[in-house]
Amino acid sequence: QVQLVESGGGLVQAGDSLRLSCAASGRTFRNYPMGWFRQAPGKEREFVGTIASNGLSTLYAESVKGRFTISRDNAKNTVYLRINDLKPEDTAVYYCAARSGVGTYDSVSAYVYWGQGTQVTVSS
Repeated sequence: QVQLVESGGGLVQAGDSLRLSCAASGRTFRNYPMGWFRQAPGKEREFVGTIASNGLSTLYAESVKGRFTISRDNAKNTVYLRINDLKPEDTAVYYCAARSGVGTYDSVSAYVYWGQGTQVTVSS
């Protein structure tokens, strides 16, 4: 069992940067590839990126490549999402999730544990 708690969201201006954190409980955190998703009002939950369990590889959605960076610190049971040059279209609730390995890395169904989400609002 892994419990996830996101933090770091807020109201920011376009062009700002933000780092979201996802703190995990449970000794097995280091065994899970982790993902970040986001959901804007009225839209489906969207894959943002994923990081391997050892932190050595990452994959991102095409729409966020170059601005989003995922990292993790297994000693601190924490995964991070840094967002640079924020845009109004980045406004969403951001979720971290732990992947079970079943299903593709960019599908919601592949992730078994989810946090409650943190709101990011970008003003223009």
